[in-house]
Amino acid sequence: MTQATKTVKLTREGYERLQRALGQEQARLAEATRILQEQMETSADSEDTGLEDAKREKMNIEARIDELEDTLSLATIIEDHENDGRVELGAIVVLSNETTKKETKVMVVSAPEATVTGGSLPRVSEDSPVGKELMGRKKGEAFVVNLDNGKQMKYKVKSIDY
Repeated sequence: MTQATKTVKLTREGYERLQRALGQEQARLAEATRILQEQMETSADSEDTGLEDAKREKMNIEARIDELEDTLSLATIIEDHENDGRVELGAIVVLSNETTKKETKVMVVSAPEATVTGGSLPRVSEDSPVGKELMGRKKGEAFVVNLDNGKQMKYKVKSIDY
């Protein structure tokens, strides 16, 4: 039985941000490798904590590179929106907090995209409490989000754009 390949939906901006992050991590890996080489050459004691720290840092960077490469290899860029005016990945949504009457403009993205810093708008992951409630909503719809602390927030969709 073959396993279906999972795709990761990203906005174009998110894809480019992930590519930049990958380049930055690859540069960090080169630097960490250089530092590790120096530590190994100057370390007379195998119990040297600097050497262990350098090894750990290199492993962490390699893991992040693997994660980014995996995400990018599975990525499909969201281009077409046939959503009947409903919120989907890549949507730019203006939400009104019905309690505070404050409006917030956010972009709805996949979980991997939400983890990468930068970008012009705050991002809401489709997996987050707000994101789960927001997906599929239309302009004018109100919804309640149950937060981890037991509180509830009520939002209204003011506008949806792409």
